[in-house]
Amino acid sequence: TRGAYGLLGTEMIAALTHLQHVRDKHVVFVAILEEKVDEFNRRFFAIQLEGSKTALELPGVIDEVITLALLRPDAPAEGEAAAAPAEPFRAFVTHTDNVWGYPAKDRSGRLDALEEPHLGKLIAKTAAPRKPVPLAGATTQPNFS
Repeated sequence: TRGAYGLLGTEMIAALTHLQHVRDKHVVFVAILEEKVDEFNRRFFAIQLEGSKTALELPGVIDEVITLALLRPDAPAEGEAAAAPAEPFRAFVTHTDNVWGYPAKDRSGRLDALEEPHLGKLIAKTAAPRKPVPLAGATTQPNFS
């Protein structure tokens, strides 16, 4: 049975790598997040997937890891008056460094940390042509002196 799971992991990564190189299509995988606790009693989220190898390697193969989450607005800071409780809202979490600990990654560099939960707009934003960012003091000619 261990050999079968090893083979499953290898074949899944091979299929995902093949799909990664399809340039004229947008491939979307949908998965369930599982909340786990590590040996230090810290909470984290992991992708529910057959074969632990695939779940570990999947974020490295694909370009975007997006978590659709129900988020709660920040509580008032200490000493501030409590306002009326704000309503929770849905958003796509797109950056790896997020306070909720959700799995996320943006290889395109075009997404904000939180995006509107609209898949069509998200795909359009990641596929948009990148605007060149001029560097301060940069010239078009190299200066090798």
